[in-house]
Amino acid sequence: MSYDAIVLAGGAARRLGGADKPGLRVGGRTLLDRVLGACADAAATVVVGSRRPTARPVHWAREDPPGAGPVAALDAGLRQTTAELVLVLSADLPFLDRATVRTLLAAAGTEGAGSQEDPEGALLRDRTGRDQPLVAAYRAEPLRREIALLAAEHGTLFGLPLRALTAELRLTHVTDTQSLASFDCDTWEDLASARARIREHGNVLDQWITAAKAELGIDVDVDTKALLDLARDAAHGVARPAAPLTTFLVGYAAARAEAAGADPAAAVAEASRKAADLALRWAAEAGGAGAGESTPG
Repeated sequence: MSYDAIVLAGGAARRLGGADKPGLRVGGRTLLDRVLGACADAAATVVVGSRRPTARPVHWAREDPPGAGPVAALDAGLRQTTAELVLVLSADLPFLDRATVRTLLAAAGTEGAGSQEDPEGALLRDRTGRDQPLVAAYRAEPLRREIALLAAEHGTLFGLPLRALTAELRLTHVTDTQSLASFDCDTWEDLASARARIREHGNVLDQWITAAKAELGIDVDVDTKALLDLARDAAHGVARPAAPLTTFLVGYAAARAEAAGADPAAAVAEASRKAADLALRWAAEAGGAGAGESTPG
């Protein structure tokens, strides 16, 4: 589904003492880059806030005057988009993922747009029942319409709260069943909690792989179990240092196969299979005669 993304990154961060919130790091990546990673397939991405280095190219916008509030910032970003569907995000969502983004986009939809029953947007609702208007997908035309009406009514968008905008839209809701995608970092305690959570046993490998892929600029599905099994077989069947070296060689072989036109995930799987078979054959020799071999009479 084609969409544009708007990321609001210009808040005052008063509860953080005025710190540069989008630039704070969780898992070695800035909060802004983590959000940008969740919407990497957007046709265009507009970040409303001060310019800064980012992990991928984006367009920049600024509300006038700076600090005019979220509705003014959203209006500034919306002026640089053309898609019928717009994803609107804050820049402080360390656990937002692509699955949640896809669910929001599907819920907002565009089929049959214009009827009285169709939603004009979809908001994420956290486990406490609170709606998150900055974790949402909106149809662009109703959003522009209501922003224009607010500007005409108030003479300015300065200082207007988001609820003044969302109250006039037909919205549906998507519940954040995992209670992570809606987690935002408003305080230093929130930041510390996010940093601790990514290191929990059940999360750390997935979080690390996501961070490493972003840092290296690659996008490939990783079969974590297959690679860990390969590392185990290489360590036990050959020598412990063989584990990281073998997985490196598998990655290199997969990259060459992809360059030749192979599917990246399939190339990793095939290279892993070959290396695992080799490690098992290597280990079998150490245990005596291998399969299909016979000892001298």
